[in-house]
Amino acid sequence: MQPSYLNLTPKDWKERIDRAVSMLESCEVCPHRCGVNRLKGELGYCKTGRYALVASYFPHRGEERPIRGKKGSGTVFFSYCSMRCVYCQNYTLSHLGEGEEVNPDELANIFLSLQRLGCHNINLVTPSHVVPQILEALYIAVGKGLRVPIVYNTSSYDSLESLRLLEGIVDVYLADFKYADDGLGRKYSRVKNYFSVALDAIREMHRQVGDLLLDEEGIAIRGLLIRHLLLPNRIAGTNRVVEELKKISPKIAINVMDQYMPYYQAYKYPELSRRINPREWEEALSLAGSLTLVLD
Repeated sequence: MQPSYLNLTPKDWKERIDRAVSMLESCEVCPHRCGVNRLKGELGYCKTGRYALVASYFPHRGEERPIRGKKGSGTVFFSYCSMRCVYCQNYTLSHLGEGEEVNPDELANIFLSLQRLGCHNINLVTPSHVVPQILEALYIAVGKGLRVPIVYNTSSYDSLESLRLLEGIVDVYLADFKYADDGLGRKYSRVKNYFSVALDAIREMHRQVGDLLLDEEGIAIRGLLIRHLLLPNRIAGTNRVVEELKKISPKIAINVMDQYMPYYQAYKYPELSRRINPREWEEALSLAGSLTLVLD
């Protein structure tokens, strides 16, 4: 099964890219809709101007098995983020902006270098604020021989307009569903309306690619995989998260993650200052058991 983007014509690509880049002029790329002119280097919430910043890229062998396979996932970590999670383990990237600016040609060459290393896919981590820059680079890379699927690895704090520009380009959505409550999204991740925005985004992702589809080797070639990070004291609202996902599809794939650690500024919040306990883990697995569980 070839990547969907190979079905796009040059005209299709141009229309997508033109629309995406125009969104930077009075920025509406992500739900913050800051309105700054990123084409002129103005910075909004994401602190990213005309070009994307990349913190690192490499064959990642720590992702879920359908994503990493045997050869690794070609992971590109973008700097900054559309969220400010107080417990972020990658805060030097997402909060502090560790990384270097890359133009479209440079980003395209990163994608191609990962393909040459044998990676199963290109895995775009924290991409919500750089969708236009990604589209520019992908077009160049496809013209130079990119032929592996695209994984969009997101917090799900995405605008529907940006996601629709990715239809027929992204084959696999790897999407967080962090909270079942807008107030908690504001308190712990500094964003408005997280639950409602993320739920709409996940519905759109599923509409585009459907349930997770694996090839004969167990590698994801299309579909949606949800990540749900358990937080102590049931803060993540797993029960409601599962109920909402079941409404989208009773077969939706979910990875219930138990690796929470109180990184960064979590020490300021007593309710976040410990790992989850075995009872919370077992309870979450029981709740999610009606969906398609992906546990590594």
